[in-house]
Amino acid sequence: MADRSTDADVDAQSKPPSDTSSNEHATPPEANGTLTNGTSTEEKQQDGENGEQPPQTDNVFQLTIELPHAPGQTQIMVSTQEQVQDIRQSIIDTPHTFQYSCFHLEHKGKRVNDFIELSEVPDIVQEPTCKLVEDPYTEAQARVHVVRVRELIGAAGDRTDLVMGIDAGLSLCDSIDLPSSKSGDESNPVANYDVNAPGSVSTLLAKSREAAPKTVKNISLSAWNPPPPHLRMRGHLLYLQVTTNEGEQYYITSAVTGFYVNKSTNNKFDPTPRSSPKAFSAHSLISLLEQVSPSFDSSFRKLQEHNGQRDPLAAYQLSNSIPSAPWLVSASSTHQHQADLTRTQEAYLLAGAENAETLRDWNEEFQSTRELPKETVQDRVFRERLTSKLFAEYNEAAVRGAALVARGEVQPLNPTEARDAQIFVYNNVFYSFGADGVGTFATDGGDEAARIATGKDVQGVKAVNQLDINGLFTPGTVVVDYLGKRVVGQSIVPGIFKQRDPGEHQIDYGGVEGRDIIASMESFVQPFSELSKAMRVKRHAVWDKEGKKHELEASVETKGLLGTDGRKYVLDLYRVTPLDIHWLEKYCGKEQEEGKRYPHRMTVLRPELVDSYRIVKLREYIAKEVERKRAGQGQEGEKGELTNGEAKDEQKQTNGEAKSDGEDADKNGETAVEKADQGTKEQRPQETVDVSGFSFTLNPDVFSGQKPQSDEEKAEYEADEAAVRTVCTYLTSEVIPRLVREMQEGEAGFPMDGQSLVREMHKRGINVRYLGEISRLCSEQKDDKRVQALGQLCRQEMVSRVFKHFANAQLKELPACFAQYCISHLLNCLLGAGLNGNPQYEVDDELKAMYPDTEFSFGKVTPQSLAAEVRRQVELRYRIQLEGDLVPAGRELQMLREVCMKLGLQLEAKEYRFTKEQLAPQQPNGLATKASSDSLTVPQTNGAHPPSEGGKKKKKNKADHSPNRAASASPTLPPTTFHPDNILNIVPVFKDAAPRSVLAEEALDAGRMSLQQDQKELGQELLLESLSLHEQIYGILHPEVARVYYALSTIYYSLEEKNAAVELAKKAVIVSERTLGIDNAETILAYLNLSLFEHATGNTRDALAYVRHALELWKLVYDARHPDSITTLNNAAVMLQSLKLFHESRLWFEVSLSICEDLSGKHAIATATLLFQLAQALALDQDSKQAVAKMRESYSVFKAELGAENPNTKEAENWLETLTHSAVSQARQANALQNRRLLFSGRGGSRMPRVAMGGRPAPPVAGTAGNEVVGGVGQVGGGVGGGVGGERTGQGIDQRNLDELLRYINGEAGQASSTPKKKTANPKRRQARVGA
Repeated sequence: MADRSTDADVDAQSKPPSDTSSNEHATPPEANGTLTNGTSTEEKQQDGENGEQPPQTDNVFQLTIELPHAPGQTQIMVSTQEQVQDIRQSIIDTPHTFQYSCFHLEHKGKRVNDFIELSEVPDIVQEPTCKLVEDPYTEAQARVHVVRVRELIGAAGDRTDLVMGIDAGLSLCDSIDLPSSKSGDESNPVANYDVNAPGSVSTLLAKSREAAPKTVKNISLSAWNPPPPHLRMRGHLLYLQVTTNEGEQYYITSAVTGFYVNKSTNNKFDPTPRSSPKAFSAHSLISLLEQVSPSFDSSFRKLQEHNGQRDPLAAYQLSNSIPSAPWLVSASSTHQHQADLTRTQEAYLLAGAENAETLRDWNEEFQSTRELPKETVQDRVFRERLTSKLFAEYNEAAVRGAALVARGEVQPLNPTEARDAQIFVYNNVFYSFGADGVGTFATDGGDEAARIATGKDVQGVKAVNQLDINGLFTPGTVVVDYLGKRVVGQSIVPGIFKQRDPGEHQIDYGGVEGRDIIASMESFVQPFSELSKAMRVKRHAVWDKEGKKHELEASVETKGLLGTDGRKYVLDLYRVTPLDIHWLEKYCGKEQEEGKRYPHRMTVLRPELVDSYRIVKLREYIAKEVERKRAGQGQEGEKGELTNGEAKDEQKQTNGEAKSDGEDADKNGETAVEKADQGTKEQRPQETVDVSGFSFTLNPDVFSGQKPQSDEEKAEYEADEAAVRTVCTYLTSEVIPRLVREMQEGEAGFPMDGQSLVREMHKRGINVRYLGEISRLCSEQKDDKRVQALGQLCRQEMVSRVFKHFANAQLKELPACFAQYCISHLLNCLLGAGLNGNPQYEVDDELKAMYPDTEFSFGKVTPQSLAAEVRRQVELRYRIQLEGDLVPAGRELQMLREVCMKLGLQLEAKEYRFTKEQLAPQQPNGLATKASSDSLTVPQTNGAHPPSEGGKKKKKNKADHSPNRAASASPTLPPTTFHPDNILNIVPVFKDAAPRSVLAEEALDAGRMSLQQDQKELGQELLLESLSLHEQIYGILHPEVARVYYALSTIYYSLEEKNAAVELAKKAVIVSERTLGIDNAETILAYLNLSLFEHATGNTRDALAYVRHALELWKLVYDARHPDSITTLNNAAVMLQSLKLFHESRLWFEVSLSICEDLSGKHAIATATLLFQLAQALALDQDSKQAVAKMRESYSVFKAELGAENPNTKEAENWLETLTHSAVSQARQANALQNRRLLFSGRGGSRMPRVAMGGRPAPPVAGTAGNEVVGGVGQVGGGVGGGVGGERTGQGIDQRNLDELLRYINGEAGQASSTPKKKTANPKRRQARVGA
């Protein structure tokens, strides 16, 4: 029975995650928006966007490239729609054509332009042969060639960078020990695994790899560089110095013709070609190195083999996104710094002597890209690809500059102003601090309000970028938090610094100086009205200080500026939605005491909430229309209303961050309702509702000091206020309670950490300030453990956020070199008080003496004062009083992770001691050096029973890495949890405004819709098209691509394309690790997905290895007993059953049951379902007493909860009966054998049942179970729950357990297997829905 049910069981359990995953797992929220609303594609079609039409099929053919050197030619598969420069890049990236970087292509003797499509080259398809012709170098090309060669031959040392953290872009997927990688390995990857043991930091460490082979000892610019003028006239470009592996030193001239060895030495300059003993020259530096170094060729080949051992996705450099930096890094990663002279020369090599090459006019690039045509699909692909690349490059440059500004490395333009009011320009990016330096927000909360406004502004700019409205432009915007300071980086809008004539306003539309003067240039009305329609903003009146009325399309705070380039820019998008007046009146009113008033008035509603409420109103409108049209068909009317509601509700649930996704097409307010009707069109095509009369907009300027003059104006203003109040009420009375209810009932994926919790809140339009309200709702249901777990997560998020604010306030005033002293002390006060109740801060006295004016106020902080401040601020910001400990015992590591993620900290990976009890067994060096692969071999996460080889491994690792962390230094330091040395780095945390690709998401939507309509071939074609578009537009290593890999792997799995699903799922894992984080919630889900698909393709041992790694990550992120882990543990148990490891399988079911009982109680349907599965597992594990007991419990719960007639109840009853009948005959056999004094143990016991069940055909696994039944029943039954002596089976069965063992499953299991396969899916499916 077990064999037949195994795959079905895993499928049954995996279905709910993938069903709910359409908005929870498969495509996480940021990727959603239009993704999960299949109907949005149709909406776009109606706007002529070719929604369902994929780009026409390319003409794909093989192009032959003739090469000037060996091997003489190469072939590349190309498409007529590719640009020639893409083919150039392919040549540069292909191993046997690495050496070419400065060349052009010729076709039929004519030079081919690099920037045209292949289709524009005449006769290229008929004669697909091009010739590669080497070009003369320019100085810039020579410099780029040298940089590239250094990287290719492994001579470029590590780079240090403010933006990239230590081990940034790390992937652990290759580090996991997979049994399939070792031939004949039949080991169990989860043997002796203790699910309840605490998590180990070693899980986050990559396996140490052997060093890459060296190809040359050194390659750098020579001391003779640059060429003097008279030699530059002769074509000399650079002078290089190379030391080969043989120890020979060569001086090389880079000239326009290529590279050659010259006659220079350390003391003598002679850049002419060397002729004796032999002349060496080549067009490529790689070819020249092959000539001068006999060992170069073989070592270069070995280097390529070494690099080829890793998955290419894990090795590629990230180009279109900033890699994720892990919060824990091995100390050994900081010891890899090598001597490399060229590292200091790289800035010159990349940018030239004047640095002019890297200075870009960011604003002009952004706006000219936006003005590119978007008529055809090819136009849109090119435009979106360029947009994605540009945003990635700008974000990196802006974040790097912001970090320099925060460190004080950039001179301000206005040095005489106060620090917070200073502005900076660096690398053509304009920077200011996210603080109220000039009093703009004085009445709204000063610095607190300014900080919030900058964050909201980035969200607004992102929404406008996504809407892509013609004729409206935004500056490139990034907000960076670094070292306690918030820095805003914007591309420089032409004209923003222009001195205007007297009487001329600095701003052309919106409030000029606060709300006193209001400008309303006519040319801004049309683009602003388009923007406001999409953002549900009402056209409304505002009044200036003289009481003059102005009609504005947007909030008075949203400004329009006509740049000197003639473009219309929209600025200050922090008030696109109204204020949350209920919150303000309750907590920020004048009646509140000064110290207890909410810190700022910038409490705006989220756009997702406005969208969600609009759908509610739309549903009401449709219901009224339907009722009006079908008066007399009341029941059907209700039905229509409900269906429309559900369709819209689904859209609301999945809209994710950006309502804007589908709204570029939603210009007229009608299309959204057509979406609502999609679900019902097929059944009732005659029922249509005209919604052109429906409109829902809000006035964002109510409750912000506007003074209407006439009675009519006052009445309209009051109606606008009432509408906003209704939305605020909807938030607190419906949306927040619904979130708690969905988490409680398992309708939504349970968040793993603060980030996923906040994402779930934002997706529904709930602001973070309502964490306290959610926590309060949770505390009212003390008996529901699942809700309590949600409350605990809310508490953790509130404390970590308040600690972030506190730490930022301390760091803001400190020079950068004191950050590690400050952070280590504050962490000791927050998390280390159990080890040392009075930690003293450490600081270098010599360093301190250099800053006599700096106040080291962080040194006065104590655990008591910090706890009091955190409680005060939690009450102030979230309006809830925290009871009990700030950090519950056992959750210190999770809190540490949250704090590190929010502050950008990178700590040394070691087992930190938080209490005195942990002091004794501490091994300071053990886990800092443990390779991640060990996370699958039981080790220190599992104190109960490590296997012998685990011990050996630990010993070996210690020996290998002993220099890592100074164990010797520990005794000299006071016993505190954190020391300054543990803070290895701080990376900037940033928010950007990059839009997502509408085209790629349209193709994904269209593919999903086609599959839903059973057009399988078209659907798969569209899905592949979507994948290709995602990879083209974003590049492969990008979070959006990880999400599409994840979504497609799930779809392919459901289409029975299991090998393709595994391949995509593995890509999703690696790209998620490198771009989102090795322990990000989405990465964990990607690992679980991969494990299911590996099992489905027969690689069950590999699947278990991935499950184990995911569980280890889960322990660090949440803890060992996450509500959704029940489904994962179940799947692992079923996988173990398929390997015929019945005892281990039963243990995993037991752990799953214990978590379920803890969360849902003993009388929940989910618990009954698990009891049902556990009873089957116990039967397979030959433990009849427990099997019958559990099945009876399951039957009782089903009967009590669902009634005696329910299919689940009946099935449990059938099983109970079957177990009883079959156990009778089994017990009689055991008794008869006992009486004959036969001793059954080992193989003897396994022979007898074959006789007993010889006549009954049974599936293989059940047969195997039966074969071991008689000999093993006493052993397993006694060992696990029977209380019978383990080895002596005979006596115990006869005298003590006969009555209890009467009910045992034997060969009759085969008889029951017809029903269980079908029916067990039912309880499981329900369980997974409740559990996941």
